[in-house]
Amino acid sequence: MKEDFNSLLENLKKCEICKEKFGFQPHPIFLGNVNSKIIQISQAPSATVHETLKPFTDQTGKKLKYEWYKIEDDVFYNPDNFYIASLAHCYPGKDKNGNDRMPPKVCFETWIKRELEYINNKIYILIGAKSAKMFFPNESYNDLIFKNNYLNGKLAIVLPHPSPLNIKWFKDHPEFMEKRIFEIRKIVKGVLEEEKNDKFETNTKGCLSK
Repeated sequence: MKEDFNSLLENLKKCEICKEKFGFQPHPIFLGNVNSKIIQISQAPSATVHETLKPFTDQTGKKLKYEWYKIEDDVFYNPDNFYIASLAHCYPGKDKNGNDRMPPKVCFETWIKRELEYINNKIYILIGAKSAKMFFPNESYNDLIFKNNYLNGKLAIVLPHPSPLNIKWFKDHPEFMEKRIFEIRKIVKGVLEEEKNDKFETNTKGCLSK
């Protein structure tokens, strides 16, 4: 008998499959429900999020919410709006060089694939190169950012990582902040405001494609 969505999430909350690998108590962090309009998938929670236990409560989150989407917390954290997850649901810790560890593939294989089977979303947003590569392994990351993509027949937007450390990418690709982000913001707000399907389709077809 197939598990229901609530049972899946309850089991996810108790997941400790990476505890030995990490060397500390992992905290699965996600938010949303089966009818979330937007599925947003990033790489992994940060050390700050590991402490707050709430996604995107760091500098990356501030840029994403307030500068890119231009929405407030009550909209972003409304489970009817966003299903917020990541390739690794838990902060993976640092490697021997002091960098964040790669998200363990076992998390994606064990959880994300199953989560996506249930959610009745309208669009996907993938944040960062690792998320993009997981879903579009044979396509150029930069090309994915500047065009409309599709997963399971639904629009999939790819965003560069909004981390303060990603300065070089933005310097090399000024057209993202000059044009593409406005198109993405319009799509996101259209979905959140539940615009009529025909108007939404018109908006997405008019977006930049390279």
